[in-house]
Amino acid sequence: MSDCQSLGDCDDARIERLYEYLDGALSHKDLVEIKEHLDGCPECAEEHDLECVIRSVVKRSCTEEAPQTLKANILARISQIQSADH
Repeated sequence: MSDCQSLGDCDDARIERLYEYLDGALSHKDLVEIKEHLDGCPECAEEHDLECVIRSVVKRSCTEEAPQTLKANILARISQIQSADH
């Protein structure tokens, strides 16, 4: 458990708010509150940074295209399975 969490300042609810912060789903007042907390809490700032990296990797992965041979193999396998079921 981080020092921040052991002090009772950062619980699951605050971490959930971090996700809302990253999604831009908070009011201006709440955005300011979370930003101020991140500025003073290295543990939560680290959690924030990690989540940013994860989101970046997922976003980048979603734009990459599968190779045509992989697509063809998957479609062929689906056709084989459908033929076997009929």
